[in-house]
Amino acid sequence: MHADLSRSTFRPERHYSAVVAQQGRVQLDADLNEQAAIQLHQTRTLAADLIGRHGGPSGSAGFYIQYVGGKLDIDTLSISGGRYYVDGILCDADRPQPGTPVPDEDGEEHPPPPTDAYWDYWSQPDAFRDPEQLADRLPSPAQSPFVVYLKVWERAVSAAEDPALREVALGAALPDTAVRAKVVWQVLPLTLSELGIEDSEPSRKTVRDAFEEWAKAQAAPSARLAARSERPEHADEDPCLVRPDARYRGPENQLYRVEIHAGGEAKEATFKWSRENGSVVFPVDELDGTWVQLATLGLDDKLDLDVGDHVEFTDTAYASRLEPLPLLRVEELDLPGRRVRLSAEPDPHVGRLPHLHPFLRRWDHHAGPRQKGRTTELKGGAVPVTEGEWLPLEDGVEVYFAKGGGYRTGDHWLIPARTATGSVEWPADQARRPLLQAPAGIARHFAPLALVQGEGSTLDLRYAFGPLGADFPAADQAALDAEALAARQEQAAEADPSGGRSQTTAAAEAAVEGDD
Repeated sequence: MHADLSRSTFRPERHYSAVVAQQGRVQLDADLNEQAAIQLHQTRTLAADLIGRHGGPSGSAGFYIQYVGGKLDIDTLSISGGRYYVDGILCDADRPQPGTPVPDEDGEEHPPPPTDAYWDYWSQPDAFRDPEQLADRLPSPAQSPFVVYLKVWERAVSAAEDPALREVALGAALPDTAVRAKVVWQVLPLTLSELGIEDSEPSRKTVRDAFEEWAKAQAAPSARLAARSERPEHADEDPCLVRPDARYRGPENQLYRVEIHAGGEAKEATFKWSRENGSVVFPVDELDGTWVQLATLGLDDKLDLDVGDHVEFTDTAYASRLEPLPLLRVEELDLPGRRVRLSAEPDPHVGRLPHLHPFLRRWDHHAGPRQKGRTTELKGGAVPVTEGEWLPLEDGVEVYFAKGGGYRTGDHWLIPARTATGSVEWPADQARRPLLQAPAGIARHFAPLALVQGEGSTLDLRYAFGPLGADFPAADQAALDAEALAARQEQAAEADPSGGRSQTTAAAEAAVEGDD
């Protein structure tokens, strides 16, 4: 997630059960974050083992889907409140109700505005569907039935998106404190053809089986990346010929983030990188053409903007949509006025609504890496993916994309670089060759909800589970109590062959006589 971290140390394959603090030691953000990750991993694994891939509590299961078409200007889906688990992750669909306003001084009361107890396709909190965009429209069940499914993933939310996270007592000049991890759920449509189903009236089992195959392909990333500090020329020939600058040469410890910007095959995909894990953001107060009014500037040159920087103008909605936006270049700065001029006007669908908290996110690439004497041109402000070659980032840090990868927007890798060792922390084999790694995120999870066959015709695809606890019948409990008492008496008799009664047996019999 985009946060100002030193590194991320949680590795489930190491089977650590807790982080144990020691007295008199320095506390690191990585240790605290690993403890939270361990607990979350254990909780979600247990939930998934008990519930299965997905399911909701009987009587309180959420995400019951109904198709509403014809009655409204635009078709929609009704999404009922409740809870549903996907791979152990809790998704809460309950819609908060507004509070009651305080009466006016003249005593006039104002009831809260009416709010539906359910969400619909256009109002769901994290999907941000836009009726004006054709890509967001629902398919027509009259032409072809379609599946409604749940997409679940997590992202970071900082004070730039949620100002309530900032402690105002610390002052506006101080940075924010911790960020939050948020579960994002989105109800989305999927045609039968995308699932490979040709039957227009498939059975529940057919749809579920086809969906599981589709979800498995969607969730499994195929991209692989390796990282290293620059490998010196003639390293295998003569160690005495190693160049003194063939190492990580940055002045500070950094956590590099390499993130896929536009997905697809290698010839289409692009990436961007940040030496601060993409955590340098600037809340936006106003947008006027290509000029952006910022709420705050960076605390120093390291965390500020400069001419030539590439930025992503986005907001809460597009951060949740996982869709690439053109990266824009900073062309001019007005520091006293806290304004910056961008190379082009941002997308008209982004940053126009203040309640969606628009912001700029800074990325640190400036031009494509030099390869074999040539400079790669940027594509949409991002760096084109080149497979099978080491690509330099900066200060000796290089990355390598494996051939034949498929890339998804948001997939990313984290690369800690340390001045103490002059290298990056990256898994390697015994010969110290960097190992290709799958992305550190984003982990995507999917669950089928319903097959929409028409107005008022919906096939529910959810699973439900009941509580583990239940009332025990009184008669059965009395029989068990009697059996337990007889067993204790038999054990006491065996312990005292002379026939005497132990104090425990005597007390038990006295208790029984008292009950009678």
